[in-house]
Amino acid sequence: MTAPLPFYCSSRFVSQRRASREVMVGPVGVGGNNPIRVQSMTTTQTQDVAATVQQCIALAEAGCEIVRITAPNVAAAEALEHIRRQFSEAGFGDIPLVADIHFLPKAAMEAAKWVEKVRINPGNYADKKKFAQREYNDAEYDEELERLHEAFSPIVLRCKQLGRAMRIGTNHGSLSDRIMNRYGDSPLGMCESALEFIRIAEGHGFHNIVLSMKASNPKVMIEAYRLMVAKMSAEGMRYPLHLGVTEAGDGDDARIKSAIGIGSLLYDGLGDTIRVSLTEDPVYEVPVAQDLARKAETLWARAAEVSGTIRTTPDPVDPFEFRRRTVELQPIGGKLAVNTLEPPRVILPSPQPLRAGAAAIAEAAQRVQRQAGDAKAELLQFRVGSAEDLAAIPATREALRPVVDACLWELSDLAPEALQGVDWSGCAGDVLLDYFAAGDAERLQTMLDWTRQHDLRLAINADPEALPALAAPLAQAAKGQLIFTLGAPDPAQPLHPLGAYRQLAEVVDGLGLRAPIWIRNTVANALDPKPYYGDQLLEASVLTGALICDGIGDFVSVETTEDPRQALALSYGMLQGSRARTTRTEYVACPSCGRTLFDLQTTTQRIRAATGHLKGVTIAVMGCIVNGPGEMADADFGYVGGAPGKVNLYVGKQCVKYHIPSAEAVDELINLIKEHGKWQEPKPVEV
Repeated sequence: MTAPLPFYCSSRFVSQRRASREVMVGPVGVGGNNPIRVQSMTTTQTQDVAATVQQCIALAEAGCEIVRITAPNVAAAEALEHIRRQFSEAGFGDIPLVADIHFLPKAAMEAAKWVEKVRINPGNYADKKKFAQREYNDAEYDEELERLHEAFSPIVLRCKQLGRAMRIGTNHGSLSDRIMNRYGDSPLGMCESALEFIRIAEGHGFHNIVLSMKASNPKVMIEAYRLMVAKMSAEGMRYPLHLGVTEAGDGDDARIKSAIGIGSLLYDGLGDTIRVSLTEDPVYEVPVAQDLARKAETLWARAAEVSGTIRTTPDPVDPFEFRRRTVELQPIGGKLAVNTLEPPRVILPSPQPLRAGAAAIAEAAQRVQRQAGDAKAELLQFRVGSAEDLAAIPATREALRPVVDACLWELSDLAPEALQGVDWSGCAGDVLLDYFAAGDAERLQTMLDWTRQHDLRLAINADPEALPALAAPLAQAAKGQLIFTLGAPDPAQPLHPLGAYRQLAEVVDGLGLRAPIWIRNTVANALDPKPYYGDQLLEASVLTGALICDGIGDFVSVETTEDPRQALALSYGMLQGSRARTTRTEYVACPSCGRTLFDLQTTTQRIRAATGHLKGVTIAVMGCIVNGPGEMADADFGYVGGAPGKVNLYVGKQCVKYHIPSAEAVDELINLIKEHGKWQEPKPVEV
């Protein structure tokens, strides 16, 4: 019987940095006690030495600490000599360069002469990717491993001789046929692919290795890194990790997906160097990565101060397999189902307070809903802080009946008896939110009886540590009556925001309650909040996305921005980025590099403008074939560079149209979508 894997991190509640060995990339240390290193990659043609050096300088000046450059052939690898020299002459000799190698061992051997690190993709370096079906017996598989040993050993020995570092960078989209046939298109396959190469390197006494497990799906990426850390721990390996969500795309969607994948792992103490891949000018990647690194290092420093109180026992979640919590709730608003089979629901803070009056509130909410398209608010949240607010509830609820499914009334310092004078008959199925401390068992029982009488749901904002003291009244709640949330973590506890929600889910489940959990993104729940939308996006995406990828979360709200359109767009963007709910087109778009065969940024924007209304359709936009068919494995359609100025179009993994001129390719893609019955005409949306 196989021994169980070690747990992937020391605590899922308090962020303790994983101990890794230090790997020197030129003069820059990665792992060990070094800070998180920020990376990016050039998008110029590598043989255009002047342009590549200029972009390296721009990245370095933006704060990039390690710069990667593609070397798709020997000529490009030879150009690295001149790029390294000119970059150093410009005053950046302390910034390491990395050669990105895929198919050609000869290019790797040349590149290692000139740069401080070589990135090898195990799926491409000495293997084939034809989606061929073949069963390998053990002897045949061992023969393949021997072939790998012969192909990979020369670059290992050269890196060892020259003092170079190496990244063994597995991509979900480029697993070899051999790995796919034995382990499947899975996180396990990603890990085994890398481990085969690590064992060869270790056989030569080479340990200057950094690992990555990248995927365009944050759920796959998170699971792969967790599994890889556990497998390394089982074998006594402590290699540092490079984190990234590959093919993330552009704009807010790319930042959301990157924050979900990278941020979730950083909160768990994993990650030593990071790259945020954007289909934009690579300079824009750097500040996003810096913000994520800063937040993680803040967490790690906080944990170091409270190390004596850190809980290290694992929670009941299986970290290597996604499974959503089992939940049940009576319908919200009489018709909006909330259970394990339904997607998480979106709550929007009202664009107008109760004092604005029912007509003004309804008008503002209708405007937001019209502009939202399919990404509409399902519950509208109001703060109820006075007798005047209470009196306004019946008229407000009646005015909002055509606008939202339900309302959520957040009580603030109001005694239960204050609710008696309100006519709640029109609010059946709505939610009341109230705070309860450990000593509030009697008041909680009163509220449970009262909300049950009026067919209301009760959202309980309570510290997880207080819930056991409330177990008696909670056990008397009606089936499907309760929702749990956290307005703010207990400052006396060392838990990070993600850990606090994990603990909440564990305590609720331990009490035998199958109640939904509402993820609130508030300033109080933020780790290191800054007063601008880009930071609000990162904070919310890490907290919400990480929890959704853990299977926790049935309601989502963003309460950190005053713009309701931003709050809605971010809520639905996080759900789509974590693959929990689809409301628009999903894009898998690579960030461009010197291999790209067309203007990727402009093309991606054109495709998005033409197809962004196709709910449930996934379109991959890939600059070249390196990760194309594999990364497009779950895409409906693919737009892939096939030759300079030429595009190949895919349906799933099958290429169906070859060498279409770039100027015609977007129109041909639309025609292809129409041919397969996936096209819809866009609906007019109010601006």
